[in-house]
Amino acid sequence: MTVQQDRRYAAWLSQPGFAAAEIVAECGYGSVVLDIEHGSFDLADLERFIPFLRRLHLDVLAKVLGPEREPIQQALDFGANAVVVPHVESASHAQAVCAYGKFPPLGDRSFAGGRTTRYGGFDDDWVARQDRQTRIYPMIEDSGAFEEIDKILELPVVDGVFVGPSDLSLRRGRGAYTRSEGDFADLAVIAAAARAAGKPWVLPAWSPAEKAFALENGADQVVLTMEHGALMAGFRAAREQIDELAGIDRQNKH
Repeated sequence: MTVQQDRRYAAWLSQPGFAAAEIVAECGYGSVVLDIEHGSFDLADLERFIPFLRRLHLDVLAKVLGPEREPIQQALDFGANAVVVPHVESASHAQAVCAYGKFPPLGDRSFAGGRTTRYGGFDDDWVARQDRQTRIYPMIEDSGAFEEIDKILELPVVDGVFVGPSDLSLRRGRGAYTRSEGDFADLAVIAAAARAAGKPWVLPAWSPAEKAFALENGADQVVLTMEHGALMAGFRAAREQIDELAGIDRQNKH
């Protein structure tokens, strides 16, 4: 039975799996994050996969290769609803790279006819709609970006922020991300800054504690699970189930 889709809840995809996307939509997710930076996507994949996701009524957040013009513009030209820009170091850096997602005079995005124009021309209304409807989210995963979160959120070319908890913990000197008190304190700073700016923030939340924090602190979208983690959980559960039925104690099995 299909569950009604809710854009607040996203799944993290690491490869262009059409069946995985259909399952995600069937389970009621309304959004997906494409991990282009660390996943196995190429341009041909994205040109086919993003329109497929949109046809499934999924909000597509493309986490691109890096803070550069080409990957940001390509993701938007393929039809992504939002671009997540990794490795943003400061407010001035955010101003420069997020401008690639907005057309002049607001930003510095280059026009490309194609899917977004329905293979026709464009006018000023189309430009305004693109700037308004496509979102640019710098990642807050660098200590410099964290320290300048208020200034980043003030930028007209920034529509919200996407948190990178693991890299943020490493770059803030806490080592590996453990969902510590310090980790949640940083998340609280980001949430408060977004709330004050009236802009959305997005959190990858694998654990119940992170999910509860996101709900309590008004995250616009929560990434509930990553593709590989969901696969591992499903395969592990089936193996544990058969072992239980067979009377096998896995903890004491040698």
